[in-house]
Amino acid sequence: MRPLERLPTIRSKLGSTIVFAVGMTLILAFFLLAYALRNSPRDSEVLALLDAARRSAAGKLGSPSAGTMVVFRPTFGDLQVKGTDLGVAPPVFTDEQAHWGIQDGVEYVAVPRVSGGAVLGIDYVMRRAPDQGFSGRLGSTIGFLKQQWWQLVLAGAIAAIIALFLARQLARGMTQPLREMAKAAKNMAMGDYTHRVETRSRDEVGQLAEAFNRMSAEMASVEQLRRDLVGNVSHELKTPITALRAHLENVLDGVEAPDRETLEVMLQQSDRLAALVDQLLELSRMESGDLPLDRVPLALAPLVREVVREVGVARGGKEVSVDSEVPEELSMVFADPGRIHQVLFNLLDNAVRFTAPGGAVKVSAMRVNGRCEVKVTDTGQGIAEEHLPRLFERFYRVDPARSREGGGTGIGLAIARSVVEAHGGQIRADSEVGKGSVFTFDLPVAPEDGREN
Repeated sequence: MRPLERLPTIRSKLGSTIVFAVGMTLILAFFLLAYALRNSPRDSEVLALLDAARRSAAGKLGSPSAGTMVVFRPTFGDLQVKGTDLGVAPPVFTDEQAHWGIQDGVEYVAVPRVSGGAVLGIDYVMRRAPDQGFSGRLGSTIGFLKQQWWQLVLAGAIAAIIALFLARQLARGMTQPLREMAKAAKNMAMGDYTHRVETRSRDEVGQLAEAFNRMSAEMASVEQLRRDLVGNVSHELKTPITALRAHLENVLDGVEAPDRETLEVMLQQSDRLAALVDQLLELSRMESGDLPLDRVPLALAPLVREVVREVGVARGGKEVSVDSEVPEELSMVFADPGRIHQVLFNLLDNAVRFTAPGGAVKVSAMRVNGRCEVKVTDTGQGIAEEHLPRLFERFYRVDPARSREGGGTGIGLAIARSVVEAHGGQIRADSEVGKGSVFTFDLPVAPEDGREN
């Protein structure tokens, strides 16, 4: 397991990472600074040599420190040496000035000894000069760090505290949406989809929060649709079942005779129940993509005329004219004949059902942007604008009571949408209350070789 994986929270991981990065940066910065300032103590060291040489010239210097050689060169006489013998003879000066320099790897300070206005000689304080090679520079750098270690440790501690504080504040802003998402996810597991994550961040965490909110809203919508579906299916199934039960109880109680008329009513309710179940199964297969399409080049004009005749027979008692305005020369479409027949029948049947006697319904088609666009237009009562977005949902009804009286199940438009989308097209509705409605869908044009592109 990696070290960061042992930490329990993102805040601790982020704080540890920032503190570690700051610490490594400070160490590198301090080392480079020490390297750049490695010779800064030399001034004080030279001053110390000068002070020692002056005290030697005044006769006040005691025993030299380790590694230091003190030499007195009298004006007349031999050298007098004390301390560590460096094996190097001091340079000769004839003036009465103090001197500093490096000779043969030895650093020296020379000060004339004066008594009664006369120069008695020169006092030298000498020691090995620092190595100017790599090892010498490294040693000087380490020496500077040893001299300034407490200042560096203090600066590093202050920087680490500041970095940890900033990391904590930064992590709080980053992890707050994540904590809210975790809380919202727990609520979603219990069926509550109303919780939303609030964030003003535009980074990856903010984008994740926005995606989470969209997902939550979609799941809430799906859950609502599921509940509506269960309620609608229960209601639709209950209606024919209740009718069947009532007739059966009447027959058993002797209220109704089991004659042909009663049995026909019961058969109609059974057929309605079977049709509803079949439509639900078919819609489920369509929406899951489990319904194959037998797509072939298809001429729309003959198919529309056939559907118009069938609707005329089915709605023969209603005085509504149904006409086809699909040109014979229109390009063939590439579609499943049975499924497109189903779409056209559902649209035309709905149009006739909600068009008052004396009204008109027509089917037209034309080629638009490389596709075939089909329109079903009626002069019915129209649909209010607020109902149009949900018109193709399962069991959605603009007027529930009136729709059920007309025998509709509320699934026909949902099936029409699934079929059209399975063909790669779209279906939409445009309507104005009191002036009628227009349902439009498009289909792909058949390729010349008769095969799908």
